[in-house]
Amino acid sequence: MDPDLHLVLLRGVNVGGRNLLPMAELQRACLASGALAARTYIQSGNALVRLLPAAQADFAERLKQRLAADAGVDSPVVLLTAAELAAVRAFCPFPDAGPREVHYALLGALPSPDRAASLDPDRSPGDRFVVRHRAVHLHLPNGVARTKLTNVWMDRALGVVSTVRNAATIDALLAMATEGLPA
Repeated sequence: MDPDLHLVLLRGVNVGGRNLLPMAELQRACLASGALAARTYIQSGNALVRLLPAAQADFAERLKQRLAADAGVDSPVVLLTAAELAAVRAFCPFPDAGPREVHYALLGALPSPDRAASLDPDRSPGDRFVVRHRAVHLHLPNGVARTKLTNVWMDRALGVVSTVRNAATIDALLAMATEGLPA
């Protein structure tokens, strides 16, 4: 995959009437924050961007600040390369789970091994998780709305920001990355 392609994943936008953000505004903010090209996907704060290497290091923070200043949106931003997202999706610790049961808590950075190992496997009975790559792979047979494996819990326990996406959204984002963006 193109090493300049990255996925921008915002947490908690356009949910429950809070952090309202039109995707055209997200696209503008991505371009104003240093992306050479940007394309959004659905209304939940996803974008595919092309970034030169010099713009990659602090892009997530620049975008977070721009969204706060220009749109009044306070949202954590997770930035992954397309290759990182492909590696996350390729690893499947729950091969027997239905597609609606599989979710990914994508992480803003790699957590320390000690913090990852300290996660309580019994926190949400019936739910399972595996920390690998820049994600917590989640099997949520009772649904994402009922789990106790929340972003707030993961952020605190791992010491890094997280945002959750279902398998279908990850697959759609990877398809977009395969199509690419104009140079």
